Amino acid sequence: MVDHSFADLALAALYDSINPWGPDDDFYLGLVSSADAVLDVGCGTGRVLARAVADGHSGRLTGLDPAAAMLVQARRQAPGVQWLLGDLRTHRWNGEFDLVVMKGHAFQVFLGDDELRTALGTVRSALGADGRFVFETRNPAARDWETWTPDRVREVTDADGRVVRVWHEVEDEPSGDRVTFTTTFDSLGSPGSPGSPGSPGSLGRRVSRSTLRFLTAEALAGFLTEAGLRVVEQYGDWDRGPLTPTSREIITVATPACPGPTGA
Repeated sequence: MVDHSFADLALAALYDSINPWGPDDDFYLGLVSSADAVLDVGCGTGRVLARAVADGHSGRLTGLDPAAAMLVQARRQAPGVQWLLGDLRTHRWNGEFDLVVMKGHAFQVFLGDDELRTALGTVRSALGADGRFVFETRNPAARDWETWTPDRVREVTDADGRVVRVWHEVEDEPSGDRVTFTTTFDSLGSPGSPGSPGSPGSLGRRVSRSTLRFLTAEALAGFLTEAGLRVVEQYGDWDRGPLTPTSREIITVATPACPGPTGA
C-alpha cells in the first residue's frame, strides 16, 4: 500500500519489513529482467530493481520516487541504479524506455483527472514504440478497504529490536471512487513488552492520512486511450489469471497506440 508517511527516514527503513517480498514483486521482477531499459515509477526502496541487478541485469535501470527517505534505502541496496527524486511532473523522457512499471498500487495516488492525465502523458512520452506500461490497481468491486480495520494489526521489529505495530482504518464511507484512511505506526517501548510507552529513540505513535482512487477497468481504459496508450492485457491476479468481477487486482499491460513517443 502506498503511504506518504514513509517519507520519514525511520519508517522508510521499516518499509520492506512491513511489506515483505511477495508474488507481485516476482511478477514485476520477471518483466524487468526481460527489458533492456526500465523506469520504475514510485520505486520506493527499489528492491525490484536491486534484485534485478543482483541477478545480473546489465541494462539501464531508473527508479523514480518523491520520498528522499525511500531513495536512501534504494541507494544502499543498489548504488549503480539511477535513482531520481521527484515524480512524473518533474521529470520527462523521450522514448527512452522499453518498460515503465508502477507497482505497489502507486497508480491509485493520482486523485484528480488532470493529475492522472499529466502522469500518463509522461509515461507515454517515456516509452519507445514497442514499449510497455505495466501497473496494478485494486478492483473497486472487491471493496478491499473494508478489510482496513484496527483489528488487523501487523507487527515488525526495527533495527533496535523494538516492536512496531501497524494498522489501517478507513475514515468514512467511500466518496465516489476515493477512499480516505489513516495508517497508525505504534512503537512499543522495548522488545517483548507490549503496551509499554515508547522508550528514547523509539518511533512512538505516528498517524498518517491518505486517500486512494479506485478506478474500474473501463475508467482505466478511457484514461489510457486519451493518453495514446492501449490496453493489450489485463489480469486479475499475479499468476496472470483472467480479470473477473471478483478479482482483487486489475493488473494492466498497455502499449503505445501508435508508433513513436508523443510530446517533446
